[in-house]
Amino acid sequence: MPRMPNETQPNDTQLNDTQPNKTLSYKTQMEAARRGIVTCEMETAARDERVPAEELMRMVASGHAVIPSNINHKSGRPRAICGTLKTKINVNLGASADCHNTDVEMAKVRKAESLGADAIMDLSTFGDTRAFRRELAAGCGAALGSVPIYDALVYYDKDLADISPDEWLDVVRIHAEDGIDFLTIHAGMNRAAAARFKRARGHGGGNGRGYNGGGGNGYGCSSGSGHSGGNGRGRITNIVSRGGSLMYAWMEMTGRENPFYERFDDLLDICRAYDVTLSLGDACRPGCVSDASDAAQTDEMITLGELALRAWDKDVQVIIEGPGHMPIDQIAANVQLQKTLCHGAPYYVLGPLVTDVAPGYDHITSAIGGAIAAASGAAFLCYVTPAEHLRLPDEQDVHDGIIAAKIAAHAGDLAKKVPGAYEWDDNISRARQEVNWEAMFAHAIDPAKAKKVHDEAPSKIAGACTMCGHMCAMRNMNKILNGEQVTAR
Repeated sequence: MPRMPNETQPNDTQLNDTQPNKTLSYKTQMEAARRGIVTCEMETAARDERVPAEELMRMVASGHAVIPSNINHKSGRPRAICGTLKTKINVNLGASADCHNTDVEMAKVRKAESLGADAIMDLSTFGDTRAFRRELAAGCGAALGSVPIYDALVYYDKDLADISPDEWLDVVRIHAEDGIDFLTIHAGMNRAAAARFKRARGHGGGNGRGYNGGGGNGYGCSSGSGHSGGNGRGRITNIVSRGGSLMYAWMEMTGRENPFYERFDDLLDICRAYDVTLSLGDACRPGCVSDASDAAQTDEMITLGELALRAWDKDVQVIIEGPGHMPIDQIAANVQLQKTLCHGAPYYVLGPLVTDVAPGYDHITSAIGGAIAAASGAAFLCYVTPAEHLRLPDEQDVHDGIIAAKIAAHAGDLAKKVPGAYEWDDNISRARQEVNWEAMFAHAIDPAKAKKVHDEAPSKIAGACTMCGHMCAMRNMNKILNGEQVTAR
């Protein structure tokens, strides 16, 4: 199987000039895979996944795996995102009009990398966004994502309705030039989707699922004797995607089609030139559990599946974005529906949050849904912090959100039997059996937290903790099995 040597990768001059790389015999990871070429990025990612590089190459060729690896992100470490590989996590951060200290945001970046985040999305909406983005690309090893529609308002410094279709495409090109590995583009929010949304609001369409005994199957069909008319009106939360709402408003104010949909081929040309992975945003994702699995969400998913096929025709890698807020009983069905409608493209979910009543604890509501989604085949989890719905997260929020997302991802990996997943749990379990505290801390998902909690109240009993003391089952079993006497007092 041919392999491309490291020296064929873009050199520093090419990177600094921000020009598409001309030295490779392929443009994208997907094109290489379809030509039977195992790239250096595939080799690296395959080692991390403990799978043969040729197997990963076939996954990339089919579109079932992506390796976000912009040719201008020279500090990045390639990672494979696929529903059958280790579940990856993304961390959102970035400056806002109220909180725009970029040093604080870079501290969050360092925190995210130290905790093993696979990807970082810059969602900045204020300040010198390009300088911050370039700083990220110059020194961050995680895969980098962004949402160009946010940046357009900052970059052009004009009203939303005054941004032209050309300018929407140009800001995508700028993000690609700056080294962003995957771009969230809300191409599915077209005029047809907007019209469906407006009709549903006017007719009080509700979500069409059964409840109060009505059953419901998560696809908008209901059964049983209970009420099946949804919530008696349109969506409670309307369109909660920030990018989706901006594009909806732009179309309403200008009367024009979404440029990302109308000029999708131009968008693909940009992605292909820089090997940018296209993350197709779900503008109609549900913003509360009662809006989940409605027609708007499902119709948009059909459109995203159609766009994914068009992207693959140009060898552009694709991720599909998903909910959002969703009851537990609908999550597995939603993942399976996405696999069917979007032809096995990797699924990237925000949570899903399984209840709406826990502001301040949404890293937990998200982790519950994320674990189910990952176990069902979702490939990529966007973390949610305790600050969700409340404010911009601080560094501690980022820490807590990452740990919660990592727990969810790993729980899903155990269910999927991803190579190496059980090894981690077995290592800490052996340490517990041996009552080896230092080994337990070393294998913990958050070693510092585990050690801190233990050391806050040390036991007087050697090898025990203050919960069990002399009655520690591990300690006593070790003793009796070694022929020693046990005195549990």
